[in-house]
Amino acid sequence: MTHPARPSLLFLSQTLPYPPDGGVKIRTFHVLRLLAASFDVTALCFYRSKRGRAHQDVEGAVRALNRLARVEAFPIPQEHSRGRLMWDHMRSLLTRHVYTNYVFESSEFRRRLGALLAARSFDLVHIDSLDLSGYLPMLEGLPVVCVHHDAQSVLLQRRAEHEDAAWRRAYVRYQATLMAREEQWACERVALNVTVSEIDRGTLVARAPRGRFVAIQNGVDLDAFRPAAGRDEGILFVGGTTWLPNRDAMNHFCNDILPLIRGAGERASVRWVGRALEEEKKHYQRRYGVELTGYVTDTRPYVQDAACCVVPLRVGGGTRIKILDAWAMGKAVVSTSIGCEGLAAVDGQNILIRDTPAAFAAAVCAVLGEGDLRQRLGRGGRTTVEQQYGWEAIGAGMVSEYQALLEPARGRPVAVHA
Repeated sequence: MTHPARPSLLFLSQTLPYPPDGGVKIRTFHVLRLLAASFDVTALCFYRSKRGRAHQDVEGAVRALNRLARVEAFPIPQEHSRGRLMWDHMRSLLTRHVYTNYVFESSEFRRRLGALLAARSFDLVHIDSLDLSGYLPMLEGLPVVCVHHDAQSVLLQRRAEHEDAAWRRAYVRYQATLMAREEQWACERVALNVTVSEIDRGTLVARAPRGRFVAIQNGVDLDAFRPAAGRDEGILFVGGTTWLPNRDAMNHFCNDILPLIRGAGERASVRWVGRALEEEKKHYQRRYGVELTGYVTDTRPYVQDAACCVVPLRVGGGTRIKILDAWAMGKAVVSTSIGCEGLAAVDGQNILIRDTPAAFAAAVCAVLGEGDLRQRLGRGGRTTVEQQYGWEAIGAGMVSEYQALLEPARGRPVAVHA
């Protein structure tokens, strides 16, 4: 697996990207895979604890990823201690540093990173999220690429708008302010910032005008996700309830949109695919008649059988891989503007974009009732991903950007906190 002739890359990630079963993990997995073809990669990854997840699941994920690179996994400390969780929030308030700096502060991770940096000379460093900006001072003098899966300050601002409690709105807005400051500091001190959309790139350029940015969009595996015959019935959303934007979207759909769909006489089934607690499954089935599947290893059979894929997001950033997957499988999609933000979404050609509950419900009913509309939108979606979103094509441009940083004149070392 070792290729001494290739440049060495240190890959630091806030997630263990295997199995690639969620938006960030999918992108991170494919980025790691594509970089490993051109670089000798060593990866240090945090992993989140999942209810009922055995330690061998982490070991299995590491073994799978070791086919691509040397990978080590580290737990997120606060997930194993409620006291640490509360202390992290308190430290953020006391120090006026963004909360994520403390979430991913791990003495074990820091020791291993220090040992690697002392033992090896890396040509390039990839940081897979600004969540790990607290480790930037350790990387002084190395060209660093920082990935932004979304503009996190904007995501927090949007989240604050949908918090019910006044104290939570105030706290999330405060975190948005701290994150904006962190974005400015970090983005101007790394060699290259990678965003997943031009919208996010523009946002961060305005925040950190002296930073260097490039947009490298999310992609889809065009061979794994392709059109196939299915039942072509019902409404589908892909996304677990553990992520607040998905949970807000589900509540918005069930409370504000679904009653209008039912009021129009449409009785199509509704299925929500992704992680969910048993209590949530029972609650949404009993109150709304909505099926929450819980975690599934492969979403494709569910997408294949659906007639209409919905993305009623009101909070979010980056770009939605769930839309790319649906497009690749030739499925009709109805989304809010935020849901398809940053994608090559053209209303009426490859998607229907509706932002009010009444308009969203009417669009879903139209898709369910008109086979020609479903097919036209599905063809438009597949054409879009074939032309713009295949991972291999995206990877070629991405690797070129990373390789350019190996030229001394192009690189810019990171600096420590002032």
